Amino acid sequence: MPAVAAAGLAAALFLAPSNAVPPNGGGSTAVVPSVLPSTGVPSAAGSPSATAGRRTVPPVAAAPTAVSIDAADLKVRVLPLTPSADELASESLVPPLTLDAYWLTSYGVPGAGSTNTTYIVGHSWDGRDAPFNRLSDESLVGKAVTVTTAKGTLKYVVDSVTTHDKNTLKDSDIWNVVPNRVVLISCYTEDPWGKNVVVTASPAP
Repeated sequence: MPAVAAAGLAAALFLAPSNAVPPNGGGSTAVVPSVLPSTGVPSAAGSPSATAGRRTVPPVAAAPTAVSIDAADLKVRVLPLTPSADELASESLVPPLTLDAYWLTSYGVPGAGSTNTTYIVGHSWDGRDAPFNRLSDESLVGKAVTVTTAKGTLKYVVDSVTTHDKNTLKDSDIWNVVPNRVVLISCYTEDPWGKNVVVTASPAP
């Protein structure tokens, strides 16, 4: 398991085989995040949605720019992260060591017309408070998630909070194509070196 040291800690993101990653976010399996603890820098969020009469019309699918979960006191900006050919070939990637979230651009985008799942990853931090530390909480099921994009704001509801061993996450059904589903991945705070926490969310009714 390759990793890169930073501030005395390591951070690594493990990827599925490069042939599993389709162009333009069209496939069913691919990047397998295994984000490990670290130390870094904070973030941002915000934006409106379109309406038609009394019905809220979801904005068209677009790159996420921020994500928030009020119940977890999580509000972070989302930056794009595209695995390189070498990273896909080696099946490993080291995400930037910040408190921001990162959207895996090889997959889906959220919003109307989405054709794949949107994956957002972030570091949990060892020895200090950080937004993604608070995802390791099963009471988040049923709570609201807000995703901001360049086109507007989307509302989701948490379906599940699960943990996975880092070395088996690539075989999980979280990589199945579910258009407009959002999946947040970080380290599980009770075992940050051995497990990931995975939060899945579907569009709010």
